[in-house]
Amino acid sequence: MTTSVTIPTGGELGATASAVPVASVRTRTRWSQRVRPRRILLTVLAFAVSLAWVFPVYWMMNSSLLSNRTLQSFIPTFLPFGGSFANYENVLEDGSFFTALGISLSVTLIAVFFCLLFAFLAAVAISRFRFKGRKAFVLAVLIVQMLPAEGLFIAQYKMVSSVGLLNSVIGVSIIYTAAVVPFTVWMLRGFVAGIPADLEEAAMVDGLSRTQAFMRITFPLLAPGLVASGVFAFLQAWNEFTVALVLLPAEQMHTLPLWLRGFIQASATRETDWGQVMAASTLVAVPVIVFFLIVQGRMTSGLVSGAVKG
Repeated sequence: MTTSVTIPTGGELGATASAVPVASVRTRTRWSQRVRPRRILLTVLAFAVSLAWVFPVYWMMNSSLLSNRTLQSFIPTFLPFGGSFANYENVLEDGSFFTALGISLSVTLIAVFFCLLFAFLAAVAISRFRFKGRKAFVLAVLIVQMLPAEGLFIAQYKMVSSVGLLNSVIGVSIIYTAAVVPFTVWMLRGFVAGIPADLEEAAMVDGLSRTQAFMRITFPLLAPGLVASGVFAFLQAWNEFTVALVLLPAEQMHTLPLWLRGFIQASATRETDWGQVMAASTLVAVPVIVFFLIVQGRMTSGLVSGAVKG
């Protein structure tokens, strides 16, 4: 039996070899032609949404540099040509701004520190240990988070007033910490659960104790999660208004949000000077913007890593 084998010539081999890349290039070209308009549309949409988010901040800063007469004009001024820092000078002449700034920083830093401390310990306990009542504890954290803050004002006021902490930084810091801890526990739990316990066990095999293995191996890996949780706690404590309004009735103990409200009310007794109001609002927002710019890299990586496993 004779088997015939057809051997392609050099030209046929070249044609076959060149046909595959040409077909691949054509397919890739058609795909890029379909994807490019969609990508352009999504880019334009993302730019429009970003502009909508940024514009109020820009308008606040732009208005803070303009006079009240310019702001009350029917023709809007989108660029602060001819503006000045007179509004900021008038606001800073009132020494109560620096008093309110110190109180806000004290309350916020205390609340963030203890919130991260308690939430970190609770998240480690939930993720690393199996104990009786663990599910009930997790459920209690969720239920506490669902309670409306307005329904707790009377109880919080009576509790803080009964221990003599009304109009004090410590009293407000305790309430802020208790309000932010539940969500922070739930948030940090995802970060801790996303780090394999095998890393600690391997370190313990090498001679480290459980505490040493956790602090040297696991804790550094939790840094992005701690930063992301700290940013959330910082924003909640810095911008909080209603609890501070109830627990800090004394004018000399006002935080920056309360100071801003008092500033607007003081301006309302005459023609409202919106330039000074916007300057005061900008001064309140500047610390948050600076803090966010410092930690945004860590916060982004922390949010992404925390979303991997819960």
